[in-house]
Amino acid sequence: MRRFRRTLAAVAVAAVVVTGTAGWASGTSQTPVTGPPPGTEEWRADRSLGRALPDPGTAAPDDVFRFFAGLTVAQRQRLLVRHPLVVGNLEGAPPVLRYRANALALGGAADGRQILAYDPRGRGQVAEVFGDLTRAGRVAVVVPGSDIDAGTFDRTRGMARSLYEAANDRARDVPGSAAGHGTAGGVAVVAWAGYTTPVGVGVDAATGDLAEAGAQRLARFTRGVTATGAARPALFCHSYGSVVCGLAAGRAGATDIVAFGSPGMRADSVADLHTDARVWAAKAPSDWISKVPHVRLAGLGHGTDPTAPDFGARRVPADDAAGHTGYLAPGTSSLRAFASIARGEAR
Repeated sequence: MRRFRRTLAAVAVAAVVVTGTAGWASGTSQTPVTGPPPGTEEWRADRSLGRALPDPGTAAPDDVFRFFAGLTVAQRQRLLVRHPLVVGNLEGAPPVLRYRANALALGGAADGRQILAYDPRGRGQVAEVFGDLTRAGRVAVVVPGSDIDAGTFDRTRGMARSLYEAANDRARDVPGSAAGHGTAGGVAVVAWAGYTTPVGVGVDAATGDLAEAGAQRLARFTRGVTATGAARPALFCHSYGSVVCGLAAGRAGATDIVAFGSPGMRADSVADLHTDARVWAAKAPSDWISKVPHVRLAGLGHGTDPTAPDFGARRVPADDAAGHTGYLAPGTSSLRAFASIARGEAR
């Protein structure tokens, strides 16, 4: 009976959060962007090479990579110019080719940046790379939570850059030290705002619909990265992004999955994620996410707190992280731990 009363109380609190009657919770319902990129129909109709091009909606990333490997430089350039939005978002296409395609699609706004994906539909989706993706010894992907889109991408970009700089701290590489263990070629970091995120803390943030759509896109993205010869990624998943990572875990091929500031991963334990990745979790004492009930009922809530002992994740220290967004701030214990995980050193 006591447990039943606790469950009812938790559900009541969840209802307050979702409906916004607590004053701080509000949101606007979003329709997820799904399917192949803009320009796909023109790409499908293109017979300039005397044959059909790989279908952006169905072709496996490995097949896409082999297709581009068989083209001449001139043929690649021709497809890039004719179909920049398709080439720039085609999982399995060479990263350098995608950078050039997205620079063209953005009309020079990329300003020398390595934009790995740019989809202008909806609120806009972007992915950007720090480092050399195909030569790096390790790859990390930062998956953000609510309120991130093309217009607010700099927030995710800042987190990814902070992780990139910490993971590639050359001051650690001193003669006779073990600092460089597992980091041959350094660590490349991807800021991946590649799904439709919730707006505010409303119904979308409390349910899994956007996360389900995002998980499909994330899993295809990571398969596309590894198809080009890049290392298997470690996923760093913030807030609602950890819901996306939880649902993608069994398909993403990650070495590590780090949930921080998480409302839950739609799983009761690490075993429920069906992944061979090492799973880590961090939550700062001052993070407001602690006030969100870890329940799942009638489609609301995301389940067990990943930092709870019975969930089974490895705990990441975060006592000095400030609030919900301070986990990657320079000098924090959480950033140092994340950098160690990204380098493949943490155990």
